[in-house]
Amino acid sequence: MSDKHYYCVIMAGGIGSRFWPISRVEKPKQFLGMTSSGDSFLRSTYERMKGVIPEENILVVSLERYRDEVKSQLPELRDENLLLEPYNRNTAPCLAFAAYSLIKRDPHAIMAVTPADHVIGNLPAFRQTLDNALAYAAGSDSLITIGVVPTRADSNFGYIQVAGPFDGDKPVKVKTFTEKPDAELAQVFIDSGEFLWNSGVFVWKASTIVEEMEKYAPEITKLWSGWESSLGTDAQKSFLERIYPDMPRTSIDYAVMEKTGKAWVFPANFPWADIGNWDSLYDYLADHDASGNASKIFGKALLKDSASNVIYSSGRQKLIALCGLEDFMVIDMDDVLLVCPRDSEKLKAFLSELAMPEYEGYR
Repeated sequence: MSDKHYYCVIMAGGIGSRFWPISRVEKPKQFLGMTSSGDSFLRSTYERMKGVIPEENILVVSLERYRDEVKSQLPELRDENLLLEPYNRNTAPCLAFAAYSLIKRDPHAIMAVTPADHVIGNLPAFRQTLDNALAYAAGSDSLITIGVVPTRADSNFGYIQVAGPFDGDKPVKVKTFTEKPDAELAQVFIDSGEFLWNSGVFVWKASTIVEEMEKYAPEITKLWSGWESSLGTDAQKSFLERIYPDMPRTSIDYAVMEKTGKAWVFPANFPWADIGNWDSLYDYLADHDASGNASKIFGKALLKDSASNVIYSSGRQKLIALCGLEDFMVIDMDDVLLVCPRDSEKLKAFLSELAMPEYEGYR
């Protein structure tokens, strides 16, 4: 099948709450320049996908409130390629929106789906893997995910158990999906040799994912009744505003991938990081010192008897001084100072307090 039927959907509508206080509701992490190139995650993802997909076939799904930010960072993006949801309802509704939009544009569309906040190395290997997956999807009704061969037991990532050996460049049938196991279970997975990291990158026919959503997530697809006459027209915005208040908040993994019998995985060996929280940023930052401190400081630092901390400071005229601190996060912004242990679950519970009215201006 010609690559004119190949499309990319970049999901860029999250609010990045696990990256607070750098990531805020008004400007979440996908719009921030934290990659080694200095580009934002969104810009880097767009540039990466241009090497595989015709640029006129790259779509971005975001929120209506981020329209101007997306257009500012991707001025070359065509208006019809920017799909804007009125509310964030997680990845399943987002991808239903994208799939229905593509089917109306091209009934033979093959979708490569990627989050906007990943860091990927060895671009030739990434592009070859994606090319292989696109070609396979074009000739089958498989729902393909890209599974990264793990290099360590990491509880920040989801895992895919495969039903057979994953040597070579052929897809393997998926056996199970597991969402972010604890450290002990992650080690069991690694030791078994049967698991890959779930990259969150998917490839499938737009028509196939819609069929599987209609089968396994009818609570979503029933709300899209009438999409044929609304999407891509002046009625699209009012149509979305009518259906989204009732739209379930659920991921594509839970809604479809964990239930379908059509899930396959392409093993991949390129360097990959899902920069989803501060722990994953700690692993990603290259400039760890001899004590394991990972820092991105726009200023100066004085560290004594401190180890395995992640330190971020936006203040160019500020000295960050730590003494006797281990396994902590120290995040210093103009209006917020966050100091807490490097424990993702504790941090998640702690950050739920931001929902209180008195903290509205800091979200």
